[in-house]
Amino acid sequence: MGGTFLYLRALLFGLAPLPQASAELRRELSERAARVGWAALHEELGRLDPEAAQRIHPNDPQRIQRALEVCLTSGRRISELQRNSVSALAPYRLRRWALVPADRALLQARLEERFHAMMAHGFLGEVESLYRRGDLEPDLPALRAVGYRQLWTHLAGALTLGEAVKRGIAATRQLAKRQLTWIRADATLEHVNPHAPRAFEDWNLQLASELSTLGR
Repeated sequence: MGGTFLYLRALLFGLAPLPQASAELRRELSERAARVGWAALHEELGRLDPEAAQRIHPNDPQRIQRALEVCLTSGRRISELQRNSVSALAPYRLRRWALVPADRALLQARLEERFHAMMAHGFLGEVESLYRRGDLEPDLPALRAVGYRQLWTHLAGALTLGEAVKRGIAATRQLAKRQLTWIRADATLEHVNPHAPRAFEDWNLQLASELSTLGR
């Protein structure tokens, strides 16, 4: 799913001591994925680490690769290692909120507008400057990011710019869907609908009221 949730998970639950990345194994996994598809590698992960496979989306190659890498290099499940980690925030009671739009059609329209705005502000030029360097491979984690992957494919001659933009928008929507699924699966998260009238004003008032009671 995106780096935001990784950072949040690390903050809340700590970072597990995972084995160092293996460039050779990653290359092997990428080559296998090119032959049989990431869905097949996700199925393999399901046999090695069912808990991790359930949490990782079949269309998330970076996390599938990392989870398999941990299993194959250490002989231990990444879910087990992560479960045994401890956060410095563990002694504290936390309240967390997530922005969850109630209107899915409006959210999708906003995501499309955002992608077009990125294009208008030089996104293609940014990706092209990376492409022209000549020392970067398209399977690098940073270049698999939504938008970068589609524009890189266009620059390689496999897509028209229009097709790349359409695919980038579709991938953005898919990412948002996975993020919302992750949010809804976390019962400890309180939801705020950002499109509701006075959503942020009411949230600020609620937060200020609760903060005012601290130390009493």
